[in-house]
Amino acid sequence: MRKTLDISYIPFIDYAEAWDMQKELVRRIDLGEQQETLLLLQHPPTYTMGSQKHPEHLLLSKEQLKERGIALFEIDRGGDITYHGPGQLVGYPLLLLSEEGGIDLHGYLRSLEQVIIDYLALYGVKGIRKPKYTGVWVGEHKICAIGVKFNKCRHHRGFVTSHGFAFNITAGIQNEGFQGIVPCGIQEFGVTTLEDCTGKEFDIMQVASEIAPLFSSLFDYEGSLSVELKEAR
Repeated sequence: MRKTLDISYIPFIDYAEAWDMQKELVRRIDLGEQQETLLLLQHPPTYTMGSQKHPEHLLLSKEQLKERGIALFEIDRGGDITYHGPGQLVGYPLLLLSEEGGIDLHGYLRSLEQVIIDYLALYGVKGIRKPKYTGVWVGEHKICAIGVKFNKCRHHRGFVTSHGFAFNITAGIQNEGFQGIVPCGIQEFGVTTLEDCTGKEFDIMQVASEIAPLFSSLFDYEGSLSVELKEAR
């Protein structure tokens, strides 16, 4: 029998609130009080700097960040600096990886990439991996950044995942927040979006509703999307 996955789409939520939500869900999943969960959402303009901290990859001063209304967080996922903002679908899978199920942390990252690659294929776009980097690319341009944390369980032999992927959807966002950073610390490649690759327009909730079953199928869950109409504060 396939396990059940709670899948929620939240149109907009501040990064700090979503981060706190993830920590609480990790705790409850470890305790067995919460089903495994996939959060799909959008953030207001935000930079997040992961464990591979390179302050030089942030190209804006504190004053410039304030002028542009971009928040900055140093967080506990892997990876370097990236941008979250309107027009990007962010996914936070909170999954229990147990020793009984055979833990493959590298395989988990590859599976996250595969979800995006499979989604791009629905629209005739060839998504690829680059051997040196985590994430999904279209040609020489990154379309989806991936950075995760494996939270060691206290009540199971294994981990609960947190953080996840940031999938660029709306044309032009690479000319907004991405201009203020060296995305993921990678200088030799650019950034692209689903709309730029297809010439079509997409609603972010539409993308969430189409990705949800792909994710459930690839990770072998049963789950349906619910929408939480929550405004960022």
